[in-house]
Amino acid sequence: MSSLASIACFIGGREVPLSAGFEKCDPATGQPSALVAEADDALVDRAVSAARGALQGPWGRTRLGERLAFLERLAGHMEANLAILVAAEIADTGKPVTPTTQVEIPRAIANFRAFAQIARADAQAASGTTFETPMAGGAWARNTVSRRPVGVIGIVAPWNLPLLLLTWKVAPALACGNAVVVKPSEHSPRTALLLARMASACGLPDGVLNVVHGHGAGAAGEALVSHPGVDAITFTGETRTGEAIMRAASSGPRPVSLELGGKNPALIFADCDLEVAIAGTARSVFDNCGQVCLTTERLFVQRPVFERFAAGLVQAAEGLTAGDPWAAETRLGPAISAQQRDKVLGLYASAKTAGAQLLTGGGALAVPAPFAEGYWVAPTLWTGLPDDAEICRREVFGPCAHISVFDDEDEVVTRANASEFGLAATVWTGDADRAERVGGALESGTVWVNCWRVRDERAPFGGFKKSGVGREGGRHSLDFYSEIKTLCAFQPAS
Repeated sequence: MSSLASIACFIGGREVPLSAGFEKCDPATGQPSALVAEADDALVDRAVSAARGALQGPWGRTRLGERLAFLERLAGHMEANLAILVAAEIADTGKPVTPTTQVEIPRAIANFRAFAQIARADAQAASGTTFETPMAGGAWARNTVSRRPVGVIGIVAPWNLPLLLLTWKVAPALACGNAVVVKPSEHSPRTALLLARMASACGLPDGVLNVVHGHGAGAAGEALVSHPGVDAITFTGETRTGEAIMRAASSGPRPVSLELGGKNPALIFADCDLEVAIAGTARSVFDNCGQVCLTTERLFVQRPVFERFAAGLVQAAEGLTAGDPWAAETRLGPAISAQQRDKVLGLYASAKTAGAQLLTGGGALAVPAPFAEGYWVAPTLWTGLPDDAEICRREVFGPCAHISVFDDEDEVVTRANASEFGLAATVWTGDADRAERVGGALESGTVWVNCWRVRDERAPFGGFKKSGVGREGGRHSLDFYSEIKTLCAFQPAS
């Protein structure tokens, strides 16, 4: 036990020694790698109180320019410590080092700079948000609109992109002047603690950024979202947990921002650049072992190119290198936990029982020692099932997809929209008019055309149907993390 890393909570500007904890395993090896603090209700209450106290202290008196300068200073400090953040992310998730170093951690850092720019531009645009209201007898009123922080924000972050999706929430929350209590996933606690340490080192006042570790239902997560001292809650994760958070938030009531699950379609038309579509779809299916809410698990391919597309995607799947996350050539990581691996393998078995035609994969993935006991699942592709089969309806969150054939545009749009989710969709076509027409008809919060997972922090992001509530990104994030206030001052007739 003593050889395991110790991951403490961070409250009021300092780490809290472990009094109770749980073992966390390295997903790449399946071996215990850390002892993580388990925050109880009292510790969560202490974190919320620390955040409330910070709002009543110097942080509550900061001007926007000071806060944005801090975000940019923190981004620079994180950049200087990139290797530390990468190592922590890999230890928690088993992600391959190349995309972690080149994409995930740099994007997490970029969120701070992006929201500093977004908030600065918003303040400049709002500087003229004053309007006059004429009144009887020549009197008038001056209306001035401004932003004020919401207060204490409860942030429940996911395990699939731990630091990236955490900073996506922390950056705008701090830009707007809030204090936060973060509950990272129990599967990926390291980078949240590192972020709190680095923020403190950059001069963030004590209590502005607090981290409590632990599980969800009946534990730290539930204690945080149920706490009456939390003024708003933001969550990224699966839909059932989001529903539970909405119920907890109704006591107050308090605003929620929920980015939830998806069963995202990709529509591949015969007029697309097929090689580009195969490469892009391979990324959208297998990236991060399929553990991204934006991955495409339902593929609809127009009949004339179906066989060529399927063969090309199988080749791409079978060319993925799994194993040592620190090897530059590794492109496929493990499932985050034994529980997640077993869930994915159970759905693989369900597809087989339903009569799916297996094109590649279909089970666990054998990886040589010292990674043989890791949580590996094979990249998997099927065809031959109807759209209402379980594997075509239920989010797997694994490296897999079902490939269906279609004939015409109206048909495929109807089929793609026949889902209880509506987070994202992808359209591959060489026809610009079709791209606009189909993109507009798809019931998804984001539709990519001839690309995937291209994100601009200024663009709104969120889902239709059971894929979420609200939007994040750009001004939409600022609107969630701030209260809009109008000051109306009467002016008598001159």
